[in-house]
Amino acid sequence: MTDKFNQKTRQHAAGLSRRDVLATSAKATFGGALALTLPAALSRAQTSPTQKDIPMTTKAFVYTEVQISVPFADAPWREINKKIKQQSGFINKTWLSGLNTNSLGGIYAFDSIENAQKFVTGYFPEEAAGFGVAHNTRIFDATIVKEASLDLGSPHFGVRPKTKPGAFVYTEVQVNLPFENVPWQDRNPVLRATPGLIAKTWLSGLHTNTVGGIDAFDTVENAKAFAIEAFPKTATKMNAAFYTRVFDAGLTEEASRDMSSPFYI
Repeated sequence: MTDKFNQKTRQHAAGLSRRDVLATSAKATFGGALALTLPAALSRAQTSPTQKDIPMTTKAFVYTEVQISVPFADAPWREINKKIKQQSGFINKTWLSGLNTNSLGGIYAFDSIENAQKFVTGYFPEEAAGFGVAHNTRIFDATIVKEASLDLGSPHFGVRPKTKPGAFVYTEVQVNLPFENVPWQDRNPVLRATPGLIAKTWLSGLHTNTVGGIDAFDTVENAKAFAIEAFPKTATKMNAAFYTRVFDAGLTEEASRDMSSPFYI
């Protein structure tokens, strides 16, 4: 820890910008230490991009979660799906059902940031109000994370999934780190070695530059291990608060297929 602080001091003395210091610090955090600790369980070949024939027009992602506890079998997802399909710029949605909480949510793709903003300020608050509950929404710039996400087999950018997900993990770290300074080239090999990881879509917060992702896992058990054991260690190294959620993908497959979820092509 002392060495890291000394490194930052030397960088500051050398006249580096705050952005340069953040980038260097993040590289040390995401890369070296973790890269030495995890086995190479998921090879690069397993997640090599295989583009679909259809063009990908995703420019923004939206994450939502409604503060409610409803078993997904009882959720009115058919009615909701019809309404969401009518929203401007909507491309696809993967439904999310909170493990142990039965919260309702989703990860959406939109054709523009403007349409994503209309969704979270117009339609979605009204939907949540219909349940009489509070909600959480986030917008992410999809364009700047495309390369990093393709490197981890993201279906959101046209990589055909090799297997159906058993669970999803949502992560977000409370940092202000422009994605251009995120050392994903060092971090991705570590993530690729994570047991059970099928694919990852990187997330970069609009206006906030928070760093996170929506990760697909083969089983709930592996998803929980990542969210509860592995990821907190990364956030600790970044000296930042974080947000993680685990979702049971098995419950939402039918509803997600109806919304053209890229995880079920």
